[in-house]
Amino acid sequence: MSERTATGRTSEARSRLLGTATRIFYAEGIHSVGVDRIIEEAQVTRATLYRHFKGKEELVLAYLQQADQGIRGQIEAVRAQGLPAPDTVRAVARTITEGIRSQGFRGCAFLNAAAEYPDPSHPVHQAVLTHRQWFLDTAVELLDQAGCAPADAAGRHFVMLRDGAMAAGCLSDARLVSETFLDGVEGILRSV
Repeated sequence: MSERTATGRTSEARSRLLGTATRIFYAEGIHSVGVDRIIEEAQVTRATLYRHFKGKEELVLAYLQQADQGIRGQIEAVRAQGLPAPDTVRAVARTITEGIRSQGFRGCAFLNAAAEYPDPSHPVHQAVLTHRQWFLDTAVELLDQAGCAPADAAGRHFVMLRDGAMAAGCLSDARLVSETFLDGVEGILRSV
């Protein structure tokens, strides 16, 4: 899905399209936004859109892929700090709360996309499931390293707490939601 220029960089038009789509999809929802609006706000032609993406679905998949890469990057940055395992879990949890407390927070891009694409066989729903499986596997691995047993149950608990915090974070006091989520993560770590 990535189109590179002769120098190996992503084309400026593709970046603008994806940046525009990301901003609007996240803020307003995927189905409510048509390609005409994305084209207009990205200041490209329809031909440019279709040169970089076969259609809206491919643009949505690129949006989710970009979100996935961002989350993976955050977790890898935490891991690179070389913290003790329980502190790594705490630091990952704090990155989640930073997102919840950020300006314009509207929940989890993946949960939002799944709500708009409920058919489990749809490529967008499949992209959501792939990301969620990676996130669960990562949580299980981190909690196993922190000594939580059984790690698979602890990982599911962590993901469920995260999902609830992401949903509640855009509906009520983000500070309070973040504190509650971090308390829940401490509860998981104390169960060692």
